Amino acid sequence: MEMEKITNGINHDGAMEAGIPPEEEKFLQHKDNDLKRPQFTDFEGKTSFGMSIFNLSNAIMGSGILGLAYAMSNTGIVLFLILLTCIACLSSYSIHLLLRSAGVVGIRAYEQLGQRAFGHPGKILAAVIITFHNIGAMSSYLFIVKSELPLVIQAFRGQISITENWFMNGNYLIIIVTICVIFPLATMKHLGYLGYTSGFSLSCMVFFLSAVIYKKFNIPCPLETFGNFSATAPVSDDTCEAKYFTINQETAYTIPILAFAFVCHPEVLPVYTELSNPTKRRMQTIGNVSIFAMFIMYFFTAIFGYLTFYGGTEAELLHTYSRVDPLDTLILCVRLAVLVAVTLTVPVVLFPIRRAILQLLFPEKPFHWFRHIAIAVCLLFAVNLLVIFVPNIRDIFGITGATTAPTLIFILPGLFYIRIIPKTQEPMRSRPKIQAACFTTLGLIFMIMSLTFIVLDWISGEKRSLGGH
Repeated sequence: MEMEKITNGINHDGAMEAGIPPEEEKFLQHKDNDLKRPQFTDFEGKTSFGMSIFNLSNAIMGSGILGLAYAMSNTGIVLFLILLTCIACLSSYSIHLLLRSAGVVGIRAYEQLGQRAFGHPGKILAAVIITFHNIGAMSSYLFIVKSELPLVIQAFRGQISITENWFMNGNYLIIIVTICVIFPLATMKHLGYLGYTSGFSLSCMVFFLSAVIYKKFNIPCPLETFGNFSATAPVSDDTCEAKYFTINQETAYTIPILAFAFVCHPEVLPVYTELSNPTKRRMQTIGNVSIFAMFIMYFFTAIFGYLTFYGGTEAELLHTYSRVDPLDTLILCVRLAVLVAVTLTVPVVLFPIRRAILQLLFPEKPFHWFRHIAIAVCLLFAVNLLVIFVPNIRDIFGITGATTAPTLIFILPGLFYIRIIPKTQEPMRSRPKIQAACFTTLGLIFMIMSLTFIVLDWISGEKRSLGGH
């Protein structure tokens, strides 16, 4: 998947004579009769339309789906639906801006858009933001493996408490999972090869959604708790009543949770690169279908999870089910499905990080297996260390969700569009450029607002849970 520069040929020579870097070349040679089908000059995509949808949907879907019911409990059904719809629409518009910017000069990497718009500092900024965001996402996935896999083994053994055996230690388990499952997938040359695992991962999350819907009609309210689990508050008359609008201290965290849950923008251009017949309209359709599919999954997971536990919904939905019966067979299968889903998502998230590193350190080098594998090993080693030695990274996720998510969704796509689209084609006062400027401003407002609430949360000393991507 990594960048392979053309060392000879008409396009490369012509571009260099004109003083244009190779990454700024057009999709096509200059053929007036074929302008409607833009292609990358140095790479022939072979990934099908369906596989591209699987890959992008899998990039969108993440651990944040486990916290959406909690978010709904702090906003109410109607307000949550409004916020979810707004974030989904804005995310789709952001993909439109990226594709329009990339289509002007045939750029196929987020970092190259940064370089085209702001020079080398823009390239570095984009690469650092992508790396920081995706490392946080990978860490959240492995934290789920670390916390949930011991519970799965415990349930299989029919035990109520976790023993001191090595195979019940989450630190050892994430190392085993990384070596046996994640690393082989992360060494794939092209992202398109992960379409099959992405499809299976999405199937696991569909099963998770099905179980959430089924449990809604099998768990009474108020909860009949199990064993040592007990209700956290006395039962009141409105305990089992759905709320449509709710505003409280945790409501401010809903937008960061939802924004983080829809971040897929570093993966858009790599998926676009490997798409067969890579037209802008075709890729935009892939983005719209993927976002809509995740919108449906997110909403139904949130509403059925919320209507099961109402105000008692915890930040991590699976933990809430453990209060009812930690040995429940269906929930055991759901835990296993979620573990498989997040494990198979880690290699997809790793690809943009490796691409960013290659763009920074080896921009002119052709593909080489040693670099490809070595970067994957270093990244997985660093993420494993982070997950093992940092006991609680909720604050890190809070900062990541309030900074990198709005930067990738709102700020950079808008700035790229304003800087890259020629003024001769769209003047600064044209409607598309004004919309892009407003879009960027919205991202800045969102970032300042989110960071303000997080700082206030730290000052107050209260611990609130933030959803990961």
